[in-house]
Amino acid sequence: MNDDRGMKKWRPFASMPEQYTGLQEVINKQAEVPQPLLTEEQMEQINFTLIEALHTNKQVYLTYYKQGQCITETGFIQFVDSLGELFVFIDDIFELKNKVRLNELIDVQFV
Repeated sequence: MNDDRGMKKWRPFASMPEQYTGLQEVINKQAEVPQPLLTEEQMEQINFTLIEALHTNKQVYLTYYKQGQCITETGFIQFVDSLGELFVFIDDIFELKNKVRLNELIDVQFV
């Protein structure tokens, strides 16, 4: 009869926090993707959609690049600053204000 120790047998691998964080960093590095490059037409379409969403207060899907990952969120555009090259949106879930640079924006679509 084998007596299984359950999760106890895996504890030695998580006993060194430095090793665990180091492995997590390696896994995160492998999951990174390069930032996609947009054409002029795509940037104009994004700009048009941002302005329309701002004026009509419609909910949008935002896809932006941050720290090696493409993140998609749902929210409302609150402010667009073309001179400062950033915009502010309120996410749908936690209703938090998020500032994102315009050059990190990949795609904007209406819900």
